[in-house]
Amino acid sequence: MNNLMKYKGFTAKAEFSADDGVFVGRLIGIDDIVMFEAKTVDELKSAFEEAVDFHIEVCEKTDKQAKKAYNGKLLFSFPSELHAEIAAAAAKHGKSINEFAKEVFESAIEKQ
Repeated sequence: MNNLMKYKGFTAKAEFSADDGVFVGRLIGIDDIVMFEAKTVDELKSAFEEAVDFHIEVCEKTDKQAKKAYNGKLLFSFPSELHAEIAAAAAKHGKSINEFAKEVFESAIEKQ
């Protein structure tokens, strides 16, 4: 099941709220909280697109960046045994842990 929606380079995660009987979505990868809801899938798609368009419009009027800026750094904590296995796997491929992890993440994203 894929509950991610994409429009104009923006992504939202959508879920169904059984308590309220509606689909609820939220834009991800932005610094603001932008949510939307609808009773049907078609309405959800329209509400998502309207939310993105409105977010872009507000950001343009306020000179705010529409998407969250990422610095390219990630921090992970692993058990020491797993860290050692990752280091060994990277070395086996002649790569640093960072290079190896980058390739693993790129591969995982391509498979989506």
